[in-house]
Amino acid sequence: MDRDFYIYSILNSKSTVFTPTDLALLWRESDRKNLYERLRYYKNSGKLIQIKKGFYAKNSDYNRFEFATKLFKPAYLSLNTVLAMEGVIFQYYETFYFCSYLSREIKVGERNYKFKKIQKEILLNPKGLIEKDFYFQASKERAFLDAIYLYKDYYFDNTHGMDWDKCFDLVEIYFSKSTK
Repeated sequence: MDRDFYIYSILNSKSTVFTPTDLALLWRESDRKNLYERLRYYKNSGKLIQIKKGFYAKNSDYNRFEFATKLFKPAYLSLNTVLAMEGVIFQYYETFYFCSYLSREIKVGERNYKFKKIQKEILLNPKGLIEKDFYFQASKERAFLDAIYLYKDYYFDNTHGMDWDKCFDLVEIYFSKSTK
């Protein structure tokens, strides 16, 4: 295959963030040495940017949420980020918040990412999660319940638009026998 195939396959992909494993599958490359030589070539020629070790993007306009959920899998966008986007809280946070299998805070470039550990049974339950392009996001109600579950004294500015029937339907995942 010629070099154009490799870069066109990246440019034609809907994904904006790639791991070496993603690229090996996309390029049908089983030889690690060839894969990393090609990665090095595209990085050095400016056709791929390295976000962080092991993570590459088409350009600097990559999807930050896609990147974060690939960083620590499984993870989904939630908490302060979703609550602010939905108008439930009025504070602006420059940090993006995710629920994941571990608690970590990292900074990549100028952006902070905070991962809050949530029990596996909750994390892996798809109820109240919305599938976006290459990542999952909590619904407003799921983010609300995540915040109640993870924080003791969390203040919500505006709960008027909350669908309480959805909240009552979702609350069972936080109090199942396996999460106690």
